Amino acid sequence: MPIAFWCVLLAGILPVVTVGIAKAGGRGYDNHDPRGWLEEQAGRARRADQAHRNHFEAFPFFAAAVLSASFLHAPASRIDELALVFVAARILYTLCYLADRATLRTLCWTVGFLSVIGIFLLPVFVH
Repeated sequence: MPIAFWCVLLAGILPVVTVGIAKAGGRGYDNHDPRGWLEEQAGRARRADQAHRNHFEAFPFFAAAVLSASFLHAPASRIDELALVFVAARILYTLCYLADRATLRTLCWTVGFLSVIGIFLLPVFVH
């Protein structure tokens, strides 16, 4: 299986990891109303929940890019490279979010976003 497809799997797991961090870091977790409980959190638990939400927002765009580029026969090695950049950027994004490093977090987000654009454009510019 191509590395990029493994990266899609990792990107799909990131929201679960970050919400787990949010739940573990909060107080008095309420499984009867987990979303309401998450809304009431502050600090690191709140930032982990926000990272969790952003991972869900980024995932479809990334997965669609990998699948589209693969379907259109872009070079697998290039897809793999950019997919690894995306996953690395998203992991760093999470760490920056948890550490409350907003500017660095935005830079990581931008690198991840641009890597997805790059994956989408591979079939156009690289044969």
